[in-house]
Amino acid sequence: MTCALAVSPFQVVSSRKNATATQSSKEPPISPASLHATTIATAADFFTPSQLQQLHARLIKSGLPPSSSASALPLPRVAAVCALSSPSAFSYARRLFGLSDAASETVLWNSHLNTLSSSPSPADALALFSRLRFAGVASDVFTLSFVLKACSRTPSALPLGRAVHALVEKLGFRSDVFLLNTLVHMYASRGDISAARLLFDVIPAKDVVTWNIMITHYTKTGEMEIARHLFDLMPERSVRSWTAMIAGYGQWKKPREAVRLFREMESAGVQPNEVTVVAVLAACADLGELDLGKRVHEFAKRCSFQKNNVRVCNTLIDMYINCGCVEKARQVFDEMAERTVVSWSAMIGGHAMHGQGEEALKLFSRMREAGMEPNGVTFVGLLHACSHMGLLEEGKRFFSSMTEDYGIVPEIEHYGCMVDLLSRAGFLEEAREFIREMPVKANSVVWGALLGGAKVHKNINMGEEAIRHLVELDPLNDGYYVVLSNIYADAGRWEDVAKVRRMMKDRGLKKTPGWSTISLDDEVVHEFVAGESDHPRIEEVYRGWDELLEKLRCRGYVPDTSAVLLDMDEKEKEKVLYRHSEKLAVVFGLMNTRAGRPIRIMKNLRVCSDCHAALKLISEVTDREIVVRDRNRFHCFKHGSCSCRDYW
Repeated sequence: MTCALAVSPFQVVSSRKNATATQSSKEPPISPASLHATTIATAADFFTPSQLQQLHARLIKSGLPPSSSASALPLPRVAAVCALSSPSAFSYARRLFGLSDAASETVLWNSHLNTLSSSPSPADALALFSRLRFAGVASDVFTLSFVLKACSRTPSALPLGRAVHALVEKLGFRSDVFLLNTLVHMYASRGDISAARLLFDVIPAKDVVTWNIMITHYTKTGEMEIARHLFDLMPERSVRSWTAMIAGYGQWKKPREAVRLFREMESAGVQPNEVTVVAVLAACADLGELDLGKRVHEFAKRCSFQKNNVRVCNTLIDMYINCGCVEKARQVFDEMAERTVVSWSAMIGGHAMHGQGEEALKLFSRMREAGMEPNGVTFVGLLHACSHMGLLEEGKRFFSSMTEDYGIVPEIEHYGCMVDLLSRAGFLEEAREFIREMPVKANSVVWGALLGGAKVHKNINMGEEAIRHLVELDPLNDGYYVVLSNIYADAGRWEDVAKVRRMMKDRGLKKTPGWSTISLDDEVVHEFVAGESDHPRIEEVYRGWDELLEKLRCRGYVPDTSAVLLDMDEKEKEKVLYRHSEKLAVVFGLMNTRAGRPIRIMKNLRVCSDCHAALKLISEVTDREIVVRDRNRFHCFKHGSCSCRDYW
């Protein structure tokens, strides 16, 4: 930016001496106090060096000496306007600082460096620092800390960060722990974790911030063992220390460790903050830990986190949905004072997962009425809702609407939903044609959806085509081989079943055993594995199942042995069915919870047809609500029926 005035404002008084004298004889002199007040009142009106010079000229013209006129200007504003302008404007600002009674020019520039380092363009702070160094302006601890902060936020600034590190040593600031912490953060942020660790190790008097910086960066890169080692070595920990570890465990798919550490945090008497609450709720969602999730929710309400933090509310919605409490999730959603597209999308997806497709579609209508624009995640939820309900035409309309009405380019998840929708509905040929016409290469999720449809509709040819692609894309996923084996078994093609099993053996693959978990009031997770007996109370559970089985038979239960795709006699097949993990977990829940209380189960595989039929009857015989979260969706069994309406 160039200055508009050709004449320096320092010369305005002499060049207009006569005019000033005439004006002074007609008007009373302006007091410095009133002039200063006027200047401050109009300070927001200058945004360029030219406007600044005009204001300064007016001050000098009023009769004030140069030093007083400079002092009357808002100097931080002067720094902000002139910092990155033309060299002449920068020099002009420095002359003003010299005329004023400001304690330190460095302090004035530091104020603006701080602002720039936190701005969307932190590189501007680096440009200003270079100009200050060239002009010989002294740097102090704060100058360097603001510059290092800007370096940590600028991708290409590692070389400059190293130069600033050298300057820290040269200026004798190596004992300032605040500055050293900023250096560690800069190195780690720019990916030089080895330099960060080297500096961390030689800092003699580390404070809690030093430890937190290093731990946080290790958790971000997934080096959780190193992070935990440092965490255990800390002489004292802050809430940020605990939160960094809990969030790291959650981020890297170790929710059990996250929950375990949160309980240690409680025992240590450390009160969680909002970030801790979000992290532990996310872990509860992954594990289906409803009781702990509820307890954290109560804490969030007491601390007004739910009332004031949209992110906390969104995580609560996700937690309740993934723990099988869609009604509670909807209550949190309805009580929110402010909602984002994440809130709407999470709730729409939650209704879809729980077999409440109509509610998902109604909520989308409300979302549009509220003026909220949907995003890609919203449409994933809508397409899931249509798929779980068999709403083929509605699903096709939503898929078209994405691009035509909202300009959203479909991603692989949307294509996968469409293949799932078509395959479930029995339109396997159309699903295959849809895959061929996709503008992106189909991944294992897309071909897996076609394979699932082939199993449901017993289409061997389509299953074989899907598996050919899946073996190329994901050769070590045992689930695909098992599904193909099941398709062959359904057709009685036992030689092909044996062939698939030999193929799995040759590739070192074993069928993943089915397991189910249930969490009781003590927040202890109990796990049951199909056909195994490791649980300490398994014999008691077996006896409980035998008693329950008699009641089910009186209600007409007949084991669906077609769900056992093994070449064995019917009695042996029945025994296999009776040891399925979800049945054992439900019996354990019936034995250890109060009458009338819902039972919530998590299962790693798809619920089989026999367990589905049995759980419907169990819900009727025991008058219990049984919620099962399997690999694909939720099943809510109540009064002898399931929320999926037997379409899964």
